[in-house]
Amino acid sequence: MATDAGNPIPRFPSGFLWGVSTSAHQIEGAADEREPSVWDAFTAEPGRVKDGSTAAVACDHVHRHREDVALLAGLGVNAYRFSISWPRVRSGKGLGFYDRLVDDLCAAGVRPVPTLFHWDLPADLDWLERDTAERFAEHVALVADRLGDRVTKWITLNEPAEHTLLGHALGVHAPGRQLLFDALPAAHHQLLAHGLAVRALRASGASDIGIANSHGPTWAASTEAADVEAADFYDLLLNRLFADPLLLGRYPDGIGELMPGDIEADLKVIAEPLDWYGINYYAPTRVGAPQGAEIEFGGITMPAELPFSVREIEGHPVTDFGWPVVPEGLTELLTTFRDRYGDRLPPVVITENGCSYPDVDDQDRIAYLDGHVRALHRAVEAGVDVRGYFVWSLLDNFEWAEGYARRFGLVHVDFDTLERTPKASYHWYRELLAAQRPTV
Repeated sequence: MATDAGNPIPRFPSGFLWGVSTSAHQIEGAADEREPSVWDAFTAEPGRVKDGSTAAVACDHVHRHREDVALLAGLGVNAYRFSISWPRVRSGKGLGFYDRLVDDLCAAGVRPVPTLFHWDLPADLDWLERDTAERFAEHVALVADRLGDRVTKWITLNEPAEHTLLGHALGVHAPGRQLLFDALPAAHHQLLAHGLAVRALRASGASDIGIANSHGPTWAASTEAADVEAADFYDLLLNRLFADPLLLGRYPDGIGELMPGDIEADLKVIAEPLDWYGINYYAPTRVGAPQGAEIEFGGITMPAELPFSVREIEGHPVTDFGWPVVPEGLTELLTTFRDRYGDRLPPVVITENGCSYPDVDDQDRIAYLDGHVRALHRAVEAGVDVRGYFVWSLLDNFEWAEGYARRFGLVHVDFDTLERTPKASYHWYRELLAAQRPTV
């Protein structure tokens, strides 16, 4: 996959946010300085993580964050999306660390954009329980009170769809449950937690609040009715189940009655107005009718009883994770959201977009990012109000159930020495950002 060499990437609107993203559990390390999370329990079970590793040390960001802030400053981003570990805050020491991180970011001219939940739930809590949403709102109020004088842009949750599907329905992520459709209460309680968090942030004076939901186009495997029906259902589960309540104030038909509690009252909380809507985009998904057997896809076993089957997307290069590289899918997704939600869709920020490749001279990553930034600009030209773009990720890190086998970073991390080495893609992104700055 080649970049469009010699043809500069078009300029984005003035004030556009250019950033990178990370998450606490994947980079922070210092596990003995926080309370345990569901991921600590999960990785302690043999066979859960492919290389048998844990995030106990990871990138040791807690102790090396100034080095990482210097990498951000050298890159030239104007925003950094990180997450705040709920277990670290509960330890009593965590807010001091985030205080220092935010101060250092501000001093470096990098806007802090914290995510308040990125999958590392405290080990004694459970998204199947409604009370967890209330506890989250209390956590958010505490963090906002401490950091709100310097943090002006907030993200409530990261990817509740994946946390529900992979962690509670299929069991391949923490907390490791295999509940299939009985996992739906975990989705509802996360959405409720989001709404309560928005209210807590508003009460603290915050005025720039979003969420980071993962979305992608769903392509039917064929025009046969069974394949189209299966693709529509998959789209409902992975896209509309998490966007409709937030943007329209209702669940898709047939879903609300499966959720616990007073749904009408809860939806009023869930649909608290957002200032912007974050989208994590990686690839489309090709979906067909169930095939009556378990299917291995992307390293995940999809049970036979699911009412759909995920198929390979042919004719596109793939990352070393096996994910198809389809930049035009980003344009399709954004224009679909514009058409589906109309004036209910607030300004959009791409809160994650990236790929896994092993090399330091990572020309494939450069080609991937080049293609996706151009696809994003085509969406802007088509009238989608896009306000920012964050690359996943700044650093190679602990990639959940894959351990350290997948490298998404612009910066290579030697996990024996923890030495950081900027990759070719780091330098490419720095040049892109320099070209996007206003000329005097």
